[in-house]
Amino acid sequence: MPCGPRLLRLPRHFLTGAELSADELRDLLDLAAARKARPLASSALERRSVALIFQAPSTRTRVSFEAGIVELGGHPMVLRPDDLQLSRGESLRDTAHVLSRHAAAIGIRTGPHETAEELAAHATVPVINMLTALHHPCQALADLITLREEFGSLEGLKVAYVGDGNNVARSLGILGAMAGIQLRVASPAGYSLEQLQGVTLTDDPRAAAEGADALYTDVWVSMSDDPASAQERRRALSPYRLDEALLELAAPHAIALHCLPAHPGDEISAEVLYGARQRIWEQAENRRHAQKALLELLLA
Repeated sequence: MPCGPRLLRLPRHFLTGAELSADELRDLLDLAAARKARPLASSALERRSVALIFQAPSTRTRVSFEAGIVELGGHPMVLRPDDLQLSRGESLRDTAHVLSRHAAAIGIRTGPHETAEELAAHATVPVINMLTALHHPCQALADLITLREEFGSLEGLKVAYVGDGNNVARSLGILGAMAGIQLRVASPAGYSLEQLQGVTLTDDPRAAAEGADALYTDVWVSMSDDPASAQERRRALSPYRLDEALLELAAPHAIALHCLPAHPGDEISAEVLYGARQRIWEQAENRRHAQKALLELLLA
């Protein structure tokens, strides 16, 4: 019996975080908390594979995605640059077509955000941004989980991000506003984040930290930065170090956050990084729980 044309459901991608609604974000955080409480409760990826393209080095992203996919019953296919024909000139379009035939979802950690966008444009399965130069939404999900664990609710929390207005700050701004967080970003001239809805920008780290519930920072020189600019970056960002003096300006209950890797003595002091008020290692663990919930949402 002849059949009509097959109806294809468009995949849901996660490239900036703005793809979620506020309700979906809340449900995702609830699910992540449930998965953290019972890590093996779901087999949503049983007998399914997830392709993970790593064009940039990784510790937390790789181990959290691999471990999370296995806990969901799936198989992580880790693909480094030399593993793919992309290194020999095959197009992202063709790569997307092939991977979509073998994997339930595709994650990519790369430099240019346009690379992730092009992959998503041609994939017929969800594409997840595991990091680009412009956005790091998986990290922001873990940040929100960590804050909610600490304070019970996200609505109205005051979070101060000090340092370079980079991809981490941008993603926290996008998803944080959706969750009701009041984000202040303090950066020197030339390193400022663009104006985002619900985000307060300043060049004064002390003003940003005043009364905040959490202080957050990131590396001063990241993978995507020109190595030749490292000395100038450290000079410009040195007043924005997250140390005990800055933490004392925050609320008495305030916590310190960092997406890692950390460089004690640069963007954060060793006393804060390893002190009693940090929740940095919880952040690192929460990447796994957030990404499990994300995969379940996108593949539902």
